[in-house]
Amino acid sequence: MVLEMKVPSPGESITEVEIADWLVEDGDYVEKDQAIAEVDSDKATLELPAEASGVITLKAEVGDAVAVGEVVCLIDTSAEKPEGSSGSSEKKEEPKKEEPKKEAPKKEEPKKETYASGTPSPAAKKILDEKGVDPSSVSGSGRDGRITKDDAVKAKPSMGTPTGGNRGESRSKLSMLRRKVAERLVSAKNETAMLTTFNEVDMSAIFELRSQYKEEFKEKHGVSLGFMSFFTKAVIRALEMYPSVNSMIDGKEMITYEFCDISIAVSGPKGLMVPVIRNAENLTFRGIESEVKRLAIRAREGEITVDEMTGGTFTITNGGVFGSMLSTPIINPPQSGILGMHNIVERAIVRDGAIAIAPVMYVALSYDHRIIDGKESVGFLVAVKEALESPEELLMDGNVKKALEL
Repeated sequence: MVLEMKVPSPGESITEVEIADWLVEDGDYVEKDQAIAEVDSDKATLELPAEASGVITLKAEVGDAVAVGEVVCLIDTSAEKPEGSSGSSEKKEEPKKEEPKKEAPKKEEPKKETYASGTPSPAAKKILDEKGVDPSSVSGSGRDGRITKDDAVKAKPSMGTPTGGNRGESRSKLSMLRRKVAERLVSAKNETAMLTTFNEVDMSAIFELRSQYKEEFKEKHGVSLGFMSFFTKAVIRALEMYPSVNSMIDGKEMITYEFCDISIAVSGPKGLMVPVIRNAENLTFRGIESEVKRLAIRAREGEITVDEMTGGTFTITNGGVFGSMLSTPIINPPQSGILGMHNIVERAIVRDGAIAIAPVMYVALSYDHRIIDGKESVGFLVAVKEALESPEELLMDGNVKKALEL
């Protein structure tokens, strides 16, 4: 019996996938549930398991876009499993054919000297060398395309003449995920009225809290007390104060969400992934840090699912882990706002009328001006700044140990 394996649906709204890699070869014997291929959708890379045991016949090549429900391979379930590690029989060696004896080369009469196209005459070569002109960039008018002295005199040096360095290039096909990310980014730029507002945050208070409690927090909860939980808490507070930032446009209507599903940008092996922390408003510091760790690990190991990346009402992205000082993050459509975190650098600030050195982070809020006014966007970012600079009062209700569950 020959089984037709079809592409399963990896999630809602996905109509096709791309064969990223075949993990088996045509004619191999495969076991049921063995991973036989990696397929890219526009949201994630997934493994395709064999539906039965047997000999496989591939029906698609690497790089092919295959519709959901289309046959990608055949499995002959009646084939017996070959003995040993390989089911292929050894090929019989063909007898070597005797090579005919080579005849002694005949002496050829000396030919007249000829020049290849593009070869300069001695006089022309001297002129070209003095000008610093590459002979390959000059068209010769002499016999057989030879560069004459007159050609060399007329030749003009190019400002971009190669200097002998490596000028090679390579070409590779973009994955479906990368192409989809590119489409979404262009769409966000073209279809939204995107603006960005900036501010700076004195991170001293958070540094002190982490320094004092991070060891105890990690020992009790098994996760680190990072910056993401503070920023997520600050964003949730600001979204509750400015609900239009937690909204999106649907045709002629504006949808405002009463919950906070926070998308977090994570760099994965196949590109940028944006898993979602569901109902983040109900999570504690421990809950947020645990969920961030879980989703980041799954994204980096290529195990993240489409459902885990679907939805989200607001996004936080941290370019600071790569050393970014300042950037204008692009909205993750159909959301209307994204907060960009950056690196933390000691800078001179004015505190209580005196100059002080403090760890400072620049933050950026990109927003869709169609539904978020300047007053709301600036107010939102100021609210984030205030919460981060006074976390004990505004994020922990004045009780650090209780907030950290210590």
